[in-house]
Amino acid sequence: MKVDVRHADDVIIVDLDGRLVIGVGDELLRDVVNELIAEDWKKILLNLRKVTILDSSGLGELVSSWKLAHRFGAEIKLLRPRPQVERTLKVTQILPLLEVYDDEDTAVASFLPA
Repeated sequence: MKVDVRHADDVIIVDLDGRLVIGVGDELLRDVVNELIAEDWKKILLNLRKVTILDSSGLGELVSSWKLAHRFGAEIKLLRPRPQVERTLKVTQILPLLEVYDDEDTAVASFLPA
């Protein structure tokens, strides 16, 4: 799993590339989100366009990251999950918790102004 972090105004965009699975992607996602929250970022957009596989550990980490963000007054939203990843999110009923966007500009604009 590779991670690149960039920002658009006051929204931090985390580009994930690879497998969001036990022992690799889940730990990396946890570390990145913890660091962003510690740095007081409040608007976090996880770009899932290049995530090829999402297992139960990856799902668990998405939910844990969402809970941590809410605890610290931050928001996490998802961008462009591949069809198989989106299907997994729907089947496991994660999507009602997390907002999903297909367009980056729309996703960035969806965060309320500071």
